[in-house]
Amino acid sequence: MFIQYIGVHNMQVHLTLKSANAKTGPIPVSTTTSESCPPDCAMRDACYAASGPLALHWAKVTAGERGTDWPTFTASIAALPDGQLWRHNQAGDLPAANGTVDPVKLGQLVHANAGRRGFTYSYHRDTQSIDWIRHANNWGFTVNLSANDLADADTLADHKAGPVVVVLPSTQTANTKTPAGRPVVVCPATQRDNVSCATCQLCARQRDVIVGFPGHGTRKRVIDIRLAA
Repeated sequence: MFIQYIGVHNMQVHLTLKSANAKTGPIPVSTTTSESCPPDCAMRDACYAASGPLALHWAKVTAGERGTDWPTFTASIAALPDGQLWRHNQAGDLPAANGTVDPVKLGQLVHANAGRRGFTYSYHRDTQSIDWIRHANNWGFTVNLSANDLADADTLADHKAGPVVVVLPSTQTANTKTPAGRPVVVCPATQRDNVSCATCQLCARQRDVIVGFPGHGTRKRVIDIRLAA
């Protein structure tokens, strides 16, 4: 059956081959147009990428002033060295069509990533998106499902579609647990200056433990208020 996908067909993506961000470390990092973000994302008003220098870069990618089209981007990923660790989307989300993850573009990315160690995060959570995220994880591209709070982390973990990450209050520095008793490890890079994505690599692994990210940046007050409600 022919399915017409109506989505972000000319999606712009920028690839930085060596990130200067101290938290990610010197690994390749991509940025995808903001149109890739699901419209029902609960963290839109608290998104750390919507302020500061990253927001300026993200706006230029979204406007088409920086980056490339999707085929050129996936070709660049396929050209990375074997075993290369890289992070997809310091801002943005997985490619979407008709309000759900676009399986064609995601499949192209998974194929390009073969032999490499790409990882990313996604707020897409409709049934079809969860299914495609599960496939991506099974095929070697690590997609972390992003939870809005600890109870939500349990809900996402129950899908068994892939590893889960969760936003935490800005004051949370100790490891904790979800209401269902799942262990939550606070992101080491948020606690120690000598740790980055390049050295930690926890989010790039298939795992049962949930990784927690304390609110930070200019939006941390919004996150703290929301989590305290």
